[in-house]
Amino acid sequence: MKVFVTGASGYVGSAVVQELQQAGHQVLGLARSDKSAQALAAAGAEVLQGDLNDLDSLKRGAEAADGVIHLAFNHDFSQYQAAAVTDNRAIEAMGSVLVGSNRPLVVTSGMAGLSAKDRLPTEDDVPTGAVRTSEQTTLALVPQGVRAMVVRLAASVHGERDSAFVPYLIQVARQKGESAYIGEGLNRWPAVHRLDAARLFRLALEQGAAGASYHGVADEGISLRDLAAIIGRHLSVPVVSKSVEEAATHFNWLARFASMDLAASSTLTQQRLNWHPTHSGLLADLEQGHYFAT
Repeated sequence: MKVFVTGASGYVGSAVVQELQQAGHQVLGLARSDKSAQALAAAGAEVLQGDLNDLDSLKRGAEAADGVIHLAFNHDFSQYQAAAVTDNRAIEAMGSVLVGSNRPLVVTSGMAGLSAKDRLPTEDDVPTGAVRTSEQTTLALVPQGVRAMVVRLAASVHGERDSAFVPYLIQVARQKGESAYIGEGLNRWPAVHRLDAARLFRLALEQGAAGASYHGVADEGISLRDLAAIIGRHLSVPVVSKSVEEAATHFNWLARFASMDLAASSTLTQQRLNWHPTHSGLLADLEQGHYFAT
């Protein structure tokens, strides 16, 4: 299968490209810079120059492929709503050339907005109140003959080269001289290793059902207090609790996410796609020490 991948040179995307190639697929990767294009070419992928605002490039990529995996997203949280609008337009553009073909379109989403009473949210739960509406945009393509589906990634996709939430927690702890959590620190983040996530995207592409949502979750929920404790021990700084008011100053833009309980189950995904995480969990990954190398 020839697969068009957006975000193909990124942290998760590069692992997805490798996973697809090892399974015998060809990859056409979207590159928005010469550096990204060079990285994709070196990885053995075909390169298409463009970006999420270049809808014509997205349409060309989807048209040339047997399936699409959409990973690219602008993670500048100061412009999150604008990024969500761009994301929706990108999904609509790629979906427009897949209409009536039953070709797969796998779109990345997250866990924010998922909730369930007295249990972990599952793949069958529908997010509410989220700014990022990619799921609705994606699933609206199903009645038009697109095998569209969603992969909801855990808050922490961890491994070598991670530059997201956990590295930011470590950076803040270094700068402030203390590793913090909010309140009792019992709110939880799910996590998954990037190589397990890459395999999930491939399985969804190959076997996923139209209209389905899948969870890229290995650790169902790790408390922020446990994360803070490991960070504090590795950095030899005190581990402290912050009030909600103090957290805004301490964590800056991450304060909102540091207070969220995002725990979720992937039991249905594991059953439906025969996907079973095999790589180290987040806490074991942190204990290896590479997150703290300077």
